[in-house]
Amino acid sequence: MGETLRVAMIGAGGIGGYFGGRLAAAGHDVTFVARGAHLEALRREGLSVDSVAGSFTVAPAQATDDTRDIGEVDVVMLCVKTWQLPPAIAALEPLVGPGTAVVTVQNGVEAPEQVAQAIGRHAVLPGTVKIFANLDGPGRVRHVGGPAALTFAEWDNRPTERAERLRAALDTAGTTAVISADIWAELWAKFLFVVPFGGLGVATDAPIGVLRSREGTRRLLVDAMREIRQVAQAMGSALPDDILDTTMAFVDGQPATGTSSLQRDIASGHRSELEAWTGAVVRLGARTGTATPVNNLLYEVASVRAARSEVSPETTG
Repeated sequence: MGETLRVAMIGAGGIGGYFGGRLAAAGHDVTFVARGAHLEALRREGLSVDSVAGSFTVAPAQATDDTRDIGEVDVVMLCVKTWQLPPAIAALEPLVGPGTAVVTVQNGVEAPEQVAQAIGRHAVLPGTVKIFANLDGPGRVRHVGGPAALTFAEWDNRPTERAERLRAALDTAGTTAVISADIWAELWAKFLFVVPFGGLGVATDAPIGVLRSREGTRRLLVDAMREIRQVAQAMGSALPDDILDTTMAFVDGQPATGTSSLQRDIASGHRSELEAWTGAVVRLGARTGTATPVNNLLYEVASVRAARSEVSPETTG
């Protein structure tokens, strides 16, 4: 197996449960940070992962709701939603030693800096995940597809021993791990896809098949992507010249009924990542003096829909 890593998974939902479960099953010292019924199930019955890549159970599973019970680790994976970051960041201190790597996997481009403000850029490995997995009840994770891939790198993309140790551990645990040559370009490229798709989906209440097939909505997708490319450039991240073409080709390859998590969360009255998606484009555009009129409009429409959805008496929050 190679070197055993001490790992803390903050957030034990679909992503944290899957990657942490694979590492634990491969013999690494993994502790899950969870709450409520999920925490009790992990302690009592362990973690059960139903996966298209092979199902498995980790029993007993090490789990706690207090990071002070864990102490310093080699790797922390922050597997929470963007709006859950503040309490997750507050829980980091007992886990972080001089060589600890804290991997961020949030959607968006602002999470690494939020974490770095608390623990320093030297500790943060920005990352991005490609997987379809969700919590399927207390103690149960369901992995239904996607490459189950984690792409990450040091803040400045330099090669380091700790990044290579993590890559090797994930690789031997049966997941796909890639150390990116330019992690910021990776983050912005994913952002450029999900944000226009999410924002326009919320505004129209339509799936991706409709958005890409109507001339007007297809043009809006491209215009919103172009604005994000300009913001990325203003922030110092150069994306490939053909990024709009390759992203639209990716859009055209998705199942026609596909919707974003942003659209589903707002439609169901759950708290969403709107501020970290379209809201971030608006904020970063304003900060860099970059015009983002399409994303500004989508943000306002989505904000009204989100506010209406969250106060609806039919929703459960």
